[in-house]
Amino acid sequence: MAKVDLKKVHKTFDRTEVVHGIDLSIAHNEFVVLVGPSGCGKSTTLRMVAGLEEVTEGEIFIGDRLVNDVPPKDRDIAMVFQNYALYPHMTVFENMSFGLKLRKYPKPEIIQRVEEAADILNIRELLDRRPKQLSGGQRQRVAMGRAIVRHPQVFLFDEPLSNLDAKLRVQMRTEIKKIHQKVATTIIYVTHDQVEAMTLADRTVVMNDGDIEQVGTPQQLYENPSSRFVAGFIGSPAMNFVPCKLIANAGGLTVQLSSKVKLPVPKSKVKTYKPFAGKELIFGLRPEHLTEALPHKAGSGLVDLDIKTEVLEPMGVDTQVFFSIEGTELSARVNPHAAKDVGQKMKLTANMNNMHLINPENDKVIGATPTK
Repeated sequence: MAKVDLKKVHKTFDRTEVVHGIDLSIAHNEFVVLVGPSGCGKSTTLRMVAGLEEVTEGEIFIGDRLVNDVPPKDRDIAMVFQNYALYPHMTVFENMSFGLKLRKYPKPEIIQRVEEAADILNIRELLDRRPKQLSGGQRQRVAMGRAIVRHPQVFLFDEPLSNLDAKLRVQMRTEIKKIHQKVATTIIYVTHDQVEAMTLADRTVVMNDGDIEQVGTPQQLYENPSSRFVAGFIGSPAMNFVPCKLIANAGGLTVQLSSKVKLPVPKSKVKTYKPFAGKELIFGLRPEHLTEALPHKAGSGLVDLDIKTEVLEPMGVDTQVFFSIEGTELSARVNPHAAKDVGQKMKLTANMNNMHLINPENDKVIGATPTK
């Protein structure tokens, strides 16, 4: 087991720089998820750690060893890919043991390691089958088992659940988390799915256009995003963003979304936002902080808002309500019985204690506390 350190790591293909000098320290036994949209550099970063891509500039350490010039086979890492890459003519046992045989491990140790991994993954009864006899989830377990038997210092996962259906992805997320608890080792996991990032990670690294936008625990990123990109990427459904003007008045500050919609800023946030009074900003509030009308007292930070429903999406446990303010579409999450028909007038309650204001000049969240 080992820590992983990336120091000023750049990657350039031809004349295009795809990773822009990132710094990242991953602790021993930590589960870190790299998340971001396609083309943000997350898989390239993982492949540089694996040694499958050369580092253009910078240093990568696994443990205390600089590995820039170390071949992949000598880095003591194991990688699980998006496609299972199993040998179709081999049994599950043979697929899982193949790497150990190449390294000339004694047969009793090979059997012991394969059986231990099979028990962890609940696939012992599959050891005599071939890949064509397995489901997608079972094949992915075999691919993980092939990595586990090597007892590597670092596990690398490159979007391993992308080819699975929605129900199986949820099941496999739980399995991967259990595996990390049983096989305590450092894991770097790449995904474009922010739900995977939130549910799996000890810390999440949000990447955008070759840079690291923010690093933190999933809860830190959800509650305390540092930029509009992170605020919009983390959380499902995505955060609502509305152009606004911050107005100072005798009682404090008000967020003006339109001539009719003015929402008072909670007292706890006035000091942070006061320097921006009079400026055009971006107001952010998550759908789950816009609910059906709730009883509240003055000064609670809860504010009523009258809307007209445009689209309803029943989800069972709640209903997502879409409406507009000055042409900007927003959504709220309400009790499934609170919204009846499209086009009806409805009163919502906005929890302004969870509001964010974003400076459009740099897309930074005002007052965000840095996370590492």
